[in-house]
Amino acid sequence: MRRRHNSDKDADTHEAQTPISSNLDSEHPSFRCSHKRVFAFCLVFRMVNSVLVQSYFNPDEHWQGPEVAHRVAFGYGHLTWEWKQGIRSYLHPMIFVPLYWILAILHLDTPWLMMRAPRLLQSVFSAFGDLYLYKLSAVLFGDSVAKWTLFSQLSNWFMFYCFSRTLSNSLETVLTLVSLYFWPCMRTSSKCSFVSRKWGLAVAAVACAMRPTSAITWLYVGLLELLKAHDRFKFIFLEVAPIGILVLGLTCLLDRFMYGTWILVPLNFLKFNFLSSGGDYYGTHKWHWYFTQGFPVMIFSHLPFCIAGITYSKQWKFSGLLAWVLGFYSLLGHKEFRFVLPVLPIALMFSGYSLAVIEDPGYAEYKGKESSKKHTRCPPKMGVAILFLLATNIPMALYMSLVHQRGPEDVMNHLAREALHGKVKSILFLTPCHATPYYSMLHHNLPMQFLDCTPSSDEKGVPDESDRFLMDPVPFVSEYAKNMSLPSHIVLFDSEEQKLRNLLISFDYREEKRFFNAHFKVDRDLQASIVVYVRIR
Repeated sequence: MRRRHNSDKDADTHEAQTPISSNLDSEHPSFRCSHKRVFAFCLVFRMVNSVLVQSYFNPDEHWQGPEVAHRVAFGYGHLTWEWKQGIRSYLHPMIFVPLYWILAILHLDTPWLMMRAPRLLQSVFSAFGDLYLYKLSAVLFGDSVAKWTLFSQLSNWFMFYCFSRTLSNSLETVLTLVSLYFWPCMRTSSKCSFVSRKWGLAVAAVACAMRPTSAITWLYVGLLELLKAHDRFKFIFLEVAPIGILVLGLTCLLDRFMYGTWILVPLNFLKFNFLSSGGDYYGTHKWHWYFTQGFPVMIFSHLPFCIAGITYSKQWKFSGLLAWVLGFYSLLGHKEFRFVLPVLPIALMFSGYSLAVIEDPGYAEYKGKESSKKHTRCPPKMGVAILFLLATNIPMALYMSLVHQRGPEDVMNHLAREALHGKVKSILFLTPCHATPYYSMLHHNLPMQFLDCTPSSDEKGVPDESDRFLMDPVPFVSEYAKNMSLPSHIVLFDSEEQKLRNLLISFDYREEKRFFNAHFKVDRDLQASIVVYVRIR
């Protein structure tokens, strides 16, 4: 937010200096043409981005989206414990169902496309997110900042690594950027129509229906709008209530149809994650983790530019939103990078502002007006800044996307090809639970089993099946062999394979294929490679 002016005259002058009003932005043909070019560029970039992402980041990318959609589309797929307890809505997985149907009808459901198609679809949504971040920054600060905001967004390693993945957080980020663009209270200019606010509410409601934690963002924005609006009664009773009830009702109808019973997912989600701290089962971090480790890693070398941009722009509404979301999530014990992904583009917008100031030092003084001084060549500081950001982010993005933890996807792609030729009968995953994709990538209705890690409803601290295996693999597998029929293929990480090699050989297994996974450990012991064993009789 720019400095508050004391007089009405100053306020009028301030509005006159707004670089692009909402009406001009939506009606002027040159802007529409420019936005089409921006979207086309972002679409191509994100589609290439999605193909270059070949690593495994978080189980939810596969198990809570494409896996559920595969079950709906093809009749087989695994539903994790969250779906049995009704804390997930079908709204996000249903996006991928038509995609799977189209692939099947056209006989294009090959191993490669089954692996790539969901991310390619998400890349289309991500391109819209990039476009609306560009439009939002143009409305707030002008075209120069919009240009450098887009550069910051596309060059940031974590956005490259995560934004095209099929996580619900990725789509939540897109919806957040689209909705923020329409909210009057988040714009500098007061010229924003009644219809615009309704669009912002509708998109925000969909984001909350898909991920109830998105309400953290919209509580902040909604309170700002309530304080600023003159038509508060209309805002609450004629906009928020009807739109919220409509979206919630439609989502409940969808979940009623899919679950087979009436279920209120947001309530179940609230009970598990907030009232019972169920998320803590998967690990906790110190309260300051997002501020000292999590978010700095995500924004990476853009951090000093972000801080400078916040200082120069004085856009306190958005910096306040950033602090609010990080602060609220810090109160929760279980923390993950992806939870705060929706506000990373906001931080990168401030980085873009800082870069615009470096390009034209008079930009901060003009507060969004184009500087009267024309620069025909790039200032030396600008070249250094661009080189620094690219040199630090590109290697990180490529390494994390192409190298680090690529084993799980490689092994499933291999098994999918083998199953296509009838060489796989059944599979046992002796890995930490959900460590690989599942039916959505294998795309064959074969018996498969993995080690369970469903949170215990009894006393906390009781080891689950996955924990018991990792604590002592040999007795666990020996007991398994006595009680269960042995599968044709076993998948495990090399850290456990070294302990089980002799036992597996005694059961007539031999190593079929080994895939590189990681150079360094993440949560557990180093899992340098992932190995496929096949039974030879």
